[in-house]
Amino acid sequence: MYGGDEVSAIVVDLGSYSCKAGYAGEDAPKAVFPSAVGSIDQMEVDTEANPEKEADTQDPKNNAKPSDADKSKAYRKLYVGTQALDYRRDHMEVISPFKDGVVVDWDMVDNIWNHAFRQRLLIDPKEHPMLLAEPSINTAQQREKAAEVMFENYKVPALFLAKNAVLTSFASGRSTSLVVDSGGGSTVVAAVHDGYVLQKAVATSPIGGEFLTDCMMKSLESKGIVIKPRYSFKKKEISPGEYKIVDLDFPNTTESYRLFCTRAIAGDIKESVSRVPDSSYDEASYANVPMTSYELPDGQTIEIGADRFKVPDILFNPSLALTIPGIEGFSDPASVKGLPQMVLESINKCDVDIRRELFSSILLAGGTSSMQQLKERLEKELMEDAPQAARVKVLASGNAIERRFSVWIGGSILASLGSFQQMWFSKAEYEEHGVSYIHRKCP
Repeated sequence: MYGGDEVSAIVVDLGSYSCKAGYAGEDAPKAVFPSAVGSIDQMEVDTEANPEKEADTQDPKNNAKPSDADKSKAYRKLYVGTQALDYRRDHMEVISPFKDGVVVDWDMVDNIWNHAFRQRLLIDPKEHPMLLAEPSINTAQQREKAAEVMFENYKVPALFLAKNAVLTSFASGRSTSLVVDSGGGSTVVAAVHDGYVLQKAVATSPIGGEFLTDCMMKSLESKGIVIKPRYSFKKKEISPGEYKIVDLDFPNTTESYRLFCTRAIAGDIKESVSRVPDSSYDEASYANVPMTSYELPDGQTIEIGADRFKVPDILFNPSLALTIPGIEGFSDPASVKGLPQMVLESINKCDVDIRRELFSSILLAGGTSSMQQLKERLEKELMEDAPQAARVKVLASGNAIERRFSVWIGGSILASLGSFQQMWFSKAEYEEHGVSYIHRKCP
C-alpha cells in the first residue's frame, strides 16, 4: 500500500486533441498543449551530416541494435508542445499518437508525458504519484502498457488509472450519471454507476471537434475562401495602422503541417461563430440567415452564414456531413449516430432500475460540448424520444473551462481525497505482483 500525502499527486489527462497536466487539488491544469507531435525523420535530413547524432536518438530502452522496424522510429526527432509546433520546420510532419481514441504509438506518448513532467510542470516523476485518465473503452493491454511505461521509464512511486467518464462524474459531484464526452477525436457516451463505468453501455462515434473543424474548413473552401496558415505570410506596415500582406514561400513544408496550421484557424472560426440550431437544420430555412463576420489572421474579413448552424448540427445528424463537398463518407455509416440516439441506446443497454436516474443526470463534458445551445437542443430532442415517465435533465457546467477540463478536474478532486490514498497501485506492488495487478487495483 502507498500512503503518500506529503507530496501532491500529478494528474494527467491525455486526450485525442490536447494533453492536460497539473497538480491534484488545483482547480485547473497547469499545462495544456496539443497531443499532436511534430516529427522529422532524421534519415532523409542528416544521415550524411552527423552519424553520431543518430546514436543518440535511438531508444534508450533497447540498447541492442534496433531492428528495421525500430530503425524508422529510432531516427525520428519529435517536437512536442505548443511552441515547438508553432515553429515551422522543413520536412516536419504533424502526427497524432491516437487512432480512434486509442493510443497506437507509445513512443510518442512517452515523449508527450516527458514534456509535460520535465518541461511544463518541472517535476521529477520519481517523487510524485500519478493519476492517469484513460478512455472509457480502454483495453487491458493498453492499461498494462501505460503502467509499464510509468513504472519502468519514469519510476513513479504510485499510479492510478481512472476512466474519463468516472472522473467527469466526480467533477460534478455525482457517482451515477450518463456522461456525454465530446472531445477532439470522438464522442463517447458512457453510463457511470456508483463510480464504475458500465462497459456494455458505452457508445462511441467518430464525430468530434476535429471532424467538425474539417467540415467548417471544407465548407468555406467550397465557397472560395482561402485560409492562409499563419506561417505563409508576414505583415508589412506601409503607413501607420495600414498593413500589406507579403506572401512567403516555403516549398519544404509538409502537407500535414499546413493542415495543422489551417485547422487551428478553422477551429477558432468554428468556436467563435457556431451555434447549434434549435431544430434540425435544413438548407431552405437557413438560406437567408444573417451573416456573421470573422477576421482571418491575414486581414481578410469573411462572412459566415448558414454554415455556423450546419456544422454543429452534424453532431445530431451525421448524414449532413455528406452534403459538404470534400468530406469523405464514414467507413461504416450505420455505426455513426447522432447524440440523442447514442444517449438513448446507452441508457437502454443499462439495467431498468437505474435508467430513471441516468435520464435525470446527463452530463456534458469535453471541448466540443461547449458549443452554444448544445445543452438545450440535446435536452429538447431527448424529451421527445424518452419514455413519458423519465425526467430528462442535461447538466453542463456554465463555465466553459470546467466543461473542457472536466475529466482533469475530476482527477484532481479524486487524487486529493484523503480516503483515496489507500487506492494507489504502488511501485512495491508492481514489483511484487507484476503489471497485470493493475486490473485489480484500478477496476
